[in-house]
Amino acid sequence: MTKMIECISPVDGSVFATRPCASAEDAAAIVAKSRAAQPAWAARPMSERIALVRAGLERLGEMNDEVVPELAHMMGRPVRYGGEFRGVNERGTYMAEIAEEALAPIIVENSEAFERRIVREPHGIVFVIAPWNYPYMTAINTVAPALIAGNTVIIKHASQTLLVGERMVRAFNEAGVPGDVFQNVFLDHDTTSSLIASGSFDFVNFTGSVGGGQSIERAAAGTFTGVGLELGGKDPGYVMDDANLDAAVDTLIDGAMFNSGQCCCGIERIYVVESLYDAFVEKAVAIVSGYKLGNPLDENTTIGPMAHKRFADEARAQVSEAVAAGATPLIDPALFPADDGGAYLAPQILTNVTHDMRVMRDETFGPVVGIMKVKDDEEAIRLMNDSEFGLTASLWTQDAARAAAIGARLQTGTVFMNRADYVDPGLCWTGCKGTGRGGALSIIGYHNLTRPKSYHLKKA
Repeated sequence: MTKMIECISPVDGSVFATRPCASAEDAAAIVAKSRAAQPAWAARPMSERIALVRAGLERLGEMNDEVVPELAHMMGRPVRYGGEFRGVNERGTYMAEIAEEALAPIIVENSEAFERRIVREPHGIVFVIAPWNYPYMTAINTVAPALIAGNTVIIKHASQTLLVGERMVRAFNEAGVPGDVFQNVFLDHDTTSSLIASGSFDFVNFTGSVGGGQSIERAAAGTFTGVGLELGGKDPGYVMDDANLDAAVDTLIDGAMFNSGQCCCGIERIYVVESLYDAFVEKAVAIVSGYKLGNPLDENTTIGPMAHKRFADEARAQVSEAVAAGATPLIDPALFPADDGGAYLAPQILTNVTHDMRVMRDETFGPVVGIMKVKDDEEAIRLMNDSEFGLTASLWTQDAARAAAIGARLQTGTVFMNRADYVDPGLCWTGCKGTGRGGALSIIGYHNLTRPKSYHLKKA
């Protein structure tokens, strides 16, 4: 009997979509097609590959009216925010624009005696395992540059966003990318691990949990398959004495609460200098108290359900534990009658928190943020670094030199000043510690999706 994969909608708990799980034999056939198609795809002029990726992006954008409500059904993001195409297009277009430069040969010598150069060659098959929280934007980070660089791509999405890979592939195929060059697959965990362990892929990109990343590394052990991993996060914000307070509150609270807090680089803990602390907290409470929790298909909804009840349960547990240990909840649950104890979760701000509490230490991935008062930069740096994760840190000051000096001491992948919760395609998207390894986007993203080959040609 064929195993089925289900997407349970957080909107009402119904089964929104089902797809048959590929057998080991079917999955092997998909890999074989990808392997056979790769040399011809890589042999095409880069300009053709770039044009086809651009056409795929355009075709995907034409589907946005279908994509937005589909995402609301699958993972709960309110339709009022318009989906992900703006970010998808920004990232994909930027990677297309820099491709020629990023993949250009490095000429060491070109003389009468020698030609010495380093070129970038595609790995072969790139396997993208994409998450549910931003299923299009996280996927395009790898899909667009991998295809442009001459790799074939196989994509697998989380069951919560079951239809995304299928739709992305359809858009790119309809735009002219050959069917065997970009394929979608529905797999269970065991078959996924078996394929990786057998060396079916030449590079694996995974975005998801720390446990998931560990499973990928274990499966790839001994195969020498390259892996890129973006895993957990507990990103901090630090508001200094010279910060623009209104801008800091607006941005950090939005960074904590947008997408029901289900953002890779969402703000999960905030440190505020003593002189601004009370005002920051007051403004933050006013913003969050004005949200409307409800059905994401309703245009008036500003915060939808979490993608699954089990995710909401983890956030509730962290809040309950923190309150029992002395934290103060500042958001009145009565303001959010839609909180049903299931996937619909009222947002919460906590004060009187400490790093002994899981809510300030473990990834919450929900609409919850703890705010702590700090005396100075030294205390803030110590607290920001007191985490097993390192994706981004958001610093609020008018002094760029001060921000850079603090940033140099932070264990993180990206340092923001007066900004948060944004992926800049011109910069390398990377993390350290438990957040994983590797890097996407920018020129470095191309380097991770290709391998160097050296030519030493003696002419006489």
